[in-house]
Amino acid sequence: MARFDKFQVMAKIGAAPMVPVFYNKDVEICKNVVKACYEGGVRAFEFTNRGDFAHEVFGELNKWAAKECPELALGVGSVVDAPTAALYIQLGACFVVGPLFNPDIAPVCNRRSVCYCPGCVTPSEIGKAQELGCEFTKIFPGDVVGPNLVKGLLAPMPWSKIMVTGGVSPDADNLKKWFDAGVYCVGMGSKLFPKDKVAAGDWAYVTNKCKECFDIIAGFKK
Repeated sequence: MARFDKFQVMAKIGAAPMVPVFYNKDVEICKNVVKACYEGGVRAFEFTNRGDFAHEVFGELNKWAAKECPELALGVGSVVDAPTAALYIQLGACFVVGPLFNPDIAPVCNRRSVCYCPGCVTPSEIGKAQELGCEFTKIFPGDVVGPNLVKGLLAPMPWSKIMVTGGVSPDADNLKKWFDAGVYCVGMGSKLFPKDKVAAGDWAYVTNKCKECFDIIAGFKK
């Protein structure tokens, strides 16, 4: 079962509102990336369900993280159906993220007090997700819709907690436009993990980038 329930996960993300998004078929690379992010202040990490036997990598990674990164909530992304959500929840996923909104996933997650963050774009999608108990929803792809969508959505629905993924980068100008628009948190993938840095095993780079992101974000919240 999840080591942290939905309320604890939301608190972790609220306190450290940048969620790394990463997948690699090599569990050792995943461990190094997770550890580097954890040392950089990350407390919620999204492992994406992208490759064959990804759930096996996640299971091993989660067991390791429980010992090596005790305050980390490890979740799963790219989930589009309820059976996949159930599989990862059984492996201890603390939250479930999807590129789309599938109403069948919500009760599976709610039953186990696991956050479900579906991909939504319209007010109607977000409203329906909220009715089904989704604590936060994901705007994806962010670089297509832009921060004005977030700002516009929050005007009539200010209680909404929105994560944006896609087009988010670890620089002040990019982060400022999203947090100024009112996002609850950002999800960050390839811009945080350049292929050359991962190939070279430059984990200090990842740690430092995470720290920089949190320092930048903290400046917006003063």
